Amino acid sequence: MEKTKVVCVGEALIDRIGDQTNQDFTDFFGGAPANVACALRKLQIKSAFIGRLGSDEFGKKFIQLFKKLEVDINFLQIDNDLPTRIVKVNRNNYGDRYFSGFETSIKGFFADEAINKDLLLKNFDSLEKLFLETKYLVTGTNILSSSISAESINFIFTVAKKLGVNIIIDLNWREVFWNYSTFSSQMCKNNRFNLVLEFLKYAHILKLAKEEAILFFDNVNPFEISKKFLNRPDVIITDGANPISWFINGFQGKTTVSNSYKIVDTTGAGDAFLAGLISKLISSNYPKNELETCNYVRFASICGLLTCLGEGAIDQQPDYSKVREFLGSQIL
Repeated sequence: MEKTKVVCVGEALIDRIGDQTNQDFTDFFGGAPANVACALRKLQIKSAFIGRLGSDEFGKKFIQLFKKLEVDINFLQIDNDLPTRIVKVNRNNYGDRYFSGFETSIKGFFADEAINKDLLLKNFDSLEKLFLETKYLVTGTNILSSSISAESINFIFTVAKKLGVNIIIDLNWREVFWNYSTFSSQMCKNNRFNLVLEFLKYAHILKLAKEEAILFFDNVNPFEISKKFLNRPDVIITDGANPISWFINGFQGKTTVSNSYKIVDTTGAGDAFLAGLISKLISSNYPKNELETCNYVRFASICGLLTCLGEGAIDQQPDYSKVREFLGSQIL
């Protein structure tokens, strides 16, 4: 059976993004794994989302969005007690965003922290069937800040490994998730880092930002970071508008990214980048040389850039026609 799907596991949430004065806000769909699942569909790649939403209005609207984009949500869990998480996102004058916390939950807990392993086991045959069609599983490290969801992702990893699914981890370090979690709020920094580093050992492909590379590895060389793991994962290091460093399929290099004075909001740019890269890996297979690799990364970077030209992580994600229009007559 040909593997053509991508399964994204983790948080779907609401980004409550402040305006330039941070006095008013607008709500947008977000959450890195959900962003990637949606971006992949716009790039004509089949995707599925495994996570948990509240049964509130935000949860219902998210389901409508997933259905509109034809994201497989057969394993989406609905929580009748816990709310969909709302993240407060502020922006500086350059459009760069920072997370200032969450809207308060009466329960002190959010739906995405309660991804239930038992529900996955209940539909285990269907889960195996999904993974037989799946080439990549995408997740991040926020899921580790909850013991319940961490147990579920580790179970999912076991099934994925058994069925030959390659795992992609976007480190996506967001300390605010750990600081506000009942499970991890009292956990010291070293224990948090050790939990993340142990998790990264599962990765076949590891994506991280330059500041994360420095924070966790004290190194910005993707080849050197890859060598720290027994399975030698591919490593991609992004750095905003600066060149992207990569070590992919044994090739190492840097790719200059396009920039624009029209950037409005950088929320979700990394997720669109990752979806763009995955779409090339699935549609064109693994790159055979440095030039192909550079072209894949450049295509992905344009997906990220175009997402920054408007507000919200999902609304602005490009399809192939928008990427081609940006590239003019050049098709990567």
